[in-house]
Amino acid sequence: MRYGIFDQVDDTGRPLNIQYEQRMQLGELYDRHGFHCYHQSEHHATPLNMAPSQSVFLAAMAQRTRNIRLCPLVYLLPIHHPLRLAEEICMLDHLSNGRLEFGIGRGASPYELDAHGIPPESSVQAYAESYAIVQKCFTSETLDHVGKFWTFKDVPLTMKPFQLPHPPMWYAAANAESAIWPARNGVHIICGGPIDKVHLISESYRAEAAKAGEAARTDACIGVSRFVVVAETDEQAMQIAQSAWPRFYESFYKLWRKHGTEPARLKLATDFAGMVESGQGVAGSPETVAKELTRQARLGHLNYIASQFMFGDMAHDDAMKSVDLFAQHVIPSVTATSSEWI
Repeated sequence: MRYGIFDQVDDTGRPLNIQYEQRMQLGELYDRHGFHCYHQSEHHATPLNMAPSQSVFLAAMAQRTRNIRLCPLVYLLPIHHPLRLAEEICMLDHLSNGRLEFGIGRGASPYELDAHGIPPESSVQAYAESYAIVQKCFTSETLDHVGKFWTFKDVPLTMKPFQLPHPPMWYAAANAESAIWPARNGVHIICGGPIDKVHLISESYRAEAAKAGEAARTDACIGVSRFVVVAETDEQAMQIAQSAWPRFYESFYKLWRKHGTEPARLKLATDFAGMVESGQGVAGSPETVAKELTRQARLGHLNYIASQFMFGDMAHDDAMKSVDLFAQHVIPSVTATSSEWI
């Protein structure tokens, strides 16, 4: 059983330099406690992400940590120049001494794609073409490619990643069908939503990986992302979570509501109590949180839990304390029984 972090780096309402420094301090704490990987999302033109350049942010995080792995989750391939992205992946992998992992996706928000001049209707093709080019950059000495979106002719490729042929990859799986490609290609997955949906994704991944043979990863992470708040008592934890949630909720929906729509897949409750009810949020004492995460991991047949400890305008000290309690008490408790389902 492994444990990671998922972070939107959403707007806290504090000065941006203070927000960045507090996130770096949290990164140092995750590192000290032995968390496996820090995953950071990519969003643009929205307070849901105040660090939209993952490469810049994670380059700083790489210098403040020593062991935790670092993972953009995901790079939105349609909006990145693929040659530049491949170069940044190589740089980050070397700057972190081989601790980089990276996720790929085409983006869930048409408005973020449109802001970068990418018609949402062409995002699937742009995603596929960008992925093919990035893979060529990892395995070739020169880049030749003629496509719909990008063309390269005899471009020298002077860099390769620290980890060969490339760092481990991740994919955000939204449903059982979307788990098929990563399972067949040795790509880790993370998912969200209610636990019954997560279970279907997990089973789909395992079934396809069994068919894939050597192409699959024997150490694949099959994970879930959850908002997690741990405090001395259930009441304290819920108070912290309920207080911080409105700002995150507004940041999450702000760009969508500007255009009069809502996300098609991921739905969030208006308060944290609703998130707890759906299983997407977990708050309580160490005992309560350990019990709930054990239940979810068992039902979902999961071997990886990525916790979002900091969200909204939560006090920095509350987030730090939550991480300490999770590492000291929740992780040992969940791990102790994880052999029952892994």
